[in-house]
Amino acid sequence: MTDSRYAARPWLGLLNEAQRGPISPDDSLVHALRRVVAETPERTFLTYFDGRLSYREVEELSDSVAGYLAARGLEHGDRVAVLLQNSPHFVIALLGAWKAGAIVVPVNPMYKSGEVTHVLRDGEVAALICSDRAWESYLRETAAESPVRIVLTACELDFQTRGDARVLTFERLPQASDAEDLVAVARQGRQAPDVPAPAPADIALISYTSGTSGAPKGATNTHGNILYNAERQRTGLGLPDPPVYFAMAPLFHITGMVCQLGASLVSGGSLVLVYRFEGGVVLDAFAEHRPHYTVGPSTAFMALAAHPDVTPDHFASFRNISSGGAPVPPALVEKFRVGFGPYIRNGYGLTECTAPCASVPPQLEAPVDPASGTLAVGVPGPDTVVRIVDDQGEEVPFGEQGEIVVRGPQVVPGYWRRPEATAETFPDGELRTGDIGFMDPEGWLYVVDRKKDMINASGFKVWPREVEDVLYTHPAVREAAVVGVPDGYRGETVKAYISLRPGAETDPDEFAVYCKERLAAYKYPRQVEILPELPKTASGKILRRELRSRSHDSE
Repeated sequence: MTDSRYAARPWLGLLNEAQRGPISPDDSLVHALRRVVAETPERTFLTYFDGRLSYREVEELSDSVAGYLAARGLEHGDRVAVLLQNSPHFVIALLGAWKAGAIVVPVNPMYKSGEVTHVLRDGEVAALICSDRAWESYLRETAAESPVRIVLTACELDFQTRGDARVLTFERLPQASDAEDLVAVARQGRQAPDVPAPAPADIALISYTSGTSGAPKGATNTHGNILYNAERQRTGLGLPDPPVYFAMAPLFHITGMVCQLGASLVSGGSLVLVYRFEGGVVLDAFAEHRPHYTVGPSTAFMALAAHPDVTPDHFASFRNISSGGAPVPPALVEKFRVGFGPYIRNGYGLTECTAPCASVPPQLEAPVDPASGTLAVGVPGPDTVVRIVDDQGEEVPFGEQGEIVVRGPQVVPGYWRRPEATAETFPDGELRTGDIGFMDPEGWLYVVDRKKDMINASGFKVWPREVEDVLYTHPAVREAAVVGVPDGYRGETVKAYISLRPGAETDPDEFAVYCKERLAAYKYPRQVEILPELPKTASGKILRRELRSRSHDSE
């Protein structure tokens, strides 16, 4: 029963005292780094295969990068793009840029030339830090058409000697004549420039949205936004001291940035990096480094569960595992718990609210809505207000569906130089997420689907998530995504794309029959296509937009 004191924000009754405690983000992750260096300088900060970097070493290396950038004329508020995978280079570049007073623009390494061009031009980027291979293969030409005037390149073979051929599949290139080597610069021993440390209201990141709904826009995450959510991770997860985090999510993605790197820094913990996701590499790192916490998309946990070498012992050290990026199907949560032990806790957030705005507290399990079968994504934090509103912006009763809107200290002030988009998405500072959901009387939040993904079949609303959740209960399904496709009679009809679990063999029609037995007649997929893999963003989110395009192209 919810405590009556929390009637206005019922979720507060579900949080413990530590999780309800006040947080005042009055500095930045740069300050957090310096605090750990002052107290335990030789504690391991970054682990990269067989390599280790202490907090002191990262402080000195990033100081030198900051000094170099300042010497090259980088000024306060200039933008530095960082296009790197999960390696120590990313962390050193990020902290060095911040120490120089710059705003960092994290860039997805999977972006093609045109996508990077948009980011460099839209962000008016002055400096670029990227891999040597990307610079030689396409970024030199891309940067030439942009404001970039400072380039540092990196080879991610640095800081380790193992050379795991499953992910480190490249060789070191000769140093380019038109770029400096990041690690060489970091080892020059320069002092950081004498500039004011970042203030909470200063922009820390311009985080470009994944582009699943059009051209990417840059969300302006402040240092205060980041520090607040990092501190909420520290106080809310109840991990050992010092904790060990595993970087499953990419650091260039806001989830990895805040829930892994930021949380590790504010808690004085260690962060395990393995360049990029590869199932066998990840499992080996779990066994070697025994992490306490990780966060990743449901697709990553599906891949780990399907790996031939996986055992329950791989997950024995974890105190908590979270999933973000897309709601987790209830069937996956139970399959994972039965097979390997851990209970995967949902979380919900967007780039525009600096990763989480709701999560499942570690002392609780998310309920499943009995009417829809939807698994709750969590509860808001104590300083966050989540409302469900109708098309007119009026709040709806508990249990009724509407758009999820968020207000709190993690919500960004707006989009980079997009006043109209800012006014539309952040009216009066409240984030209109574009997600449809509902809240129960205790304060549990449920996400139904993206507003734009609704399928209108003969006038009936079909939410892809509901169909996907049913598909995930089928033993042969590894991944599933449902989209609306044109239909001459129904206007739109439901189509399912599926990838199969290893060794599974089945006919596509079987899935339509399976859903027909479990869903209303207008909801089950009339078309089913089996693919080896479903298209995803770098953070592991399945791209329905690409699947819709595929369906339209095949018409």
